[in-house]
Amino acid sequence: MGLLRPLFSVQASTMQSSAGALPMSTTTAQLEQVDVRGPRFAAWVTTGVLVLTLILSTFSLPAATVVLALQAIVFAVGAVLGPKRSPYGQIFGKLVAPRLSPVSEREPVAPLRFAQFVGFVFALAGTVGFLAGSTIVGSVATGFALFAALLNAAFGICLGCQIYPLVARLRNTGRATTA
Repeated sequence: MGLLRPLFSVQASTMQSSAGALPMSTTTAQLEQVDVRGPRFAAWVTTGVLVLTLILSTFSLPAATVVLALQAIVFAVGAVLGPKRSPYGQIFGKLVAPRLSPVSEREPVAPLRFAQFVGFVFALAGTVGFLAGSTIVGSVATGFALFAALLNAAFGICLGCQIYPLVARLRNTGRATTA
């Protein structure tokens, strides 16, 4: 849990983003921000990978399992290291961003890391479902992750980022009552 602690830590300061005022920790990692186009690029790639997973699941469960497991790893890297260091973030930073206009909007990293963690949970559940031979469990979990990725890619609505302030607030409430 120590690695995931920054995903949920919140203190008094707030930071403005496209999702509104978000409670943020005052640690350097928490104050880090990224170009909003990077996570949307990653969401488009993720959408493609998850659609491929669902297509593969109709005729090759082992192939769908491998593709979804690889996506789970991408989500895990994004959750632990942040969006810039994730594989899709690296592609965006090296190949896409240099060809775009200067950054005009940024967003905080912490909610994005939490969203990657949520994606990891769904991808892991789907992978386990496929491994167990349950196409329905694997497909439903993949479908939930696909819905969230497509919503972010197409409309800029990050479900995990929207949930993050609530989870962070609940976590801090629990700390305050035990302290």
